[in-house]
Amino acid sequence: MNEEKDMADARTILAGYRASIDNIDAALIHMLAERFRCTKAVGVLKAEHGLPPADPAREQEQITRLRQLAEDAHLDPDFAEKFLNFVVREVIRHHEQIAASNGASKTG
Repeated sequence: MNEEKDMADARTILAGYRASIDNIDAALIHMLAERFRCTKAVGVLKAEHGLPPADPAREQEQITRLRQLAEDAHLDPDFAEKFLNFVVREVIRHHEQIAASNGASKTG
């Protein structure tokens, strides 16, 4: 009987953790969507002014900053850097598409 109660308690606790994880996942998606709305505006601004899609100096500053934030938050800094690099690659891809579209619209 005691084992059954322990198992039921564990399932209840697990359900609570999973609900929190689901909420965090939803917040992450919304935060990423907002981040990409901002970076899209940056891409348009860069394209309008002939600036390059990538900014290696800015990217390095961000890596340094986020690695420190990760350390402060007790998160693996290597993971944080990999995550940022993934996001930045996607942002640059978007900026390249915007620049190409902007160039096409100016010439055509």
